[in-house]
Amino acid sequence: MTTTRAEPQPADFADVRTTNLAVVLRHLRTHGPSSRAAIAATTGLTKATVSSLTGDLIGHRLLRETGLSGNRIGRPATALALDGSAYAAIGLQIASGQLTALAVDYAGDQLLLWHRAYQPGRLNSEIVALAQRAASRVRQQGRHLLGLTVASPSPDLRELLTGSLRQKDLVVTVAGHATLAAVAEQRQSGQPGRDLAYVAGVAGLEAGLILDGHVVRGGRLGGFTLGPAGSPTLQDQAGIEPLVRRALPDFDQAALIDLGPAVAQVATRARAGDEVALAALTHTGTYLGQGLAALTNLVSPDVLVLGDHYATLADWLIPAATAELSRHAAVPECGLIASTLGLHAAALGGAVSHLDQVDTGRIPQPVG
Repeated sequence: MTTTRAEPQPADFADVRTTNLAVVLRHLRTHGPSSRAAIAATTGLTKATVSSLTGDLIGHRLLRETGLSGNRIGRPATALALDGSAYAAIGLQIASGQLTALAVDYAGDQLLLWHRAYQPGRLNSEIVALAQRAASRVRQQGRHLLGLTVASPSPDLRELLTGSLRQKDLVVTVAGHATLAAVAEQRQSGQPGRDLAYVAGVAGLEAGLILDGHVVRGGRLGGFTLGPAGSPTLQDQAGIEPLVRRALPDFDQAALIDLGPAVAQVATRARAGDEVALAALTHTGTYLGQGLAALTNLVSPDVLVLGDHYATLADWLIPAATAELSRHAAVPECGLIASTLGLHAAALGGAVSHLDQVDTGRIPQPVG
């Protein structure tokens, strides 16, 4: 899997055309509609090269002409923009008793966002059915499906979905929840060159890493033990479900299959000054900060991002976590922020990962 990286520079080697196609595509994804002259001036490519590259990309329906650009002295130039009409990608997410399907077109615009409850004993059949429905909807819109990625710990889903979707050139992948959410966060952050660690809680306490522009396979932070052997794990101390149990001792434990309403209730009580909820949030933030300090000392990200349920509770978690980061991290200037992508960030990351593949210059076959 690749992810959005710092804007590439023109190259001078055998694969130069592929690289320069990527230069043009990433320029437009980063800067928006631009004239051919502006692309050439910004990237360092010659005007003739840009004209040739953009002609190919228009022919593949990856770019379109949007009209005249007046942002120049003299005669207006024709502006180019990413064309989302021909291609799309899908991300699927499994978490908290719910399936999520999200599709985007090549321009990055959302085409669908569906949520479905599922029975644990029927997970495989229900995720196949949801994938088939999403793929059918995309194709009915006249778009070619570039790929589908599932946020799941089970690699077996790849073969199952590949066989069920019956598209010979379809790329199907499976990756961790936090890893895919990190992909989405970096793409949406507007700072693609930054190293980041995305911390997720919907499927257990996990972290996804993007370092030096590359996705690094994430993993579970929750298994760490902060203390002597036999001490509670980080998941026990800073996981979302344990937090809910501490903050809402009167909450129906059977309802914890879906943590969303419970997390919202914790936030409501915290705003009202409920001492039990506030103490639980301080406890969680303190231990979360210690875990993040250990992670920071290992990989030194530029920014730590609290995602999904942690983001919902960030106003109360960040102060305690920041205090522990300052106390224990060797790189105290590492920022701690809340994601704005919501609970379906992993599905979004799964979808946009396939757009990133095209952005590297791997051009799909034209569609009719």
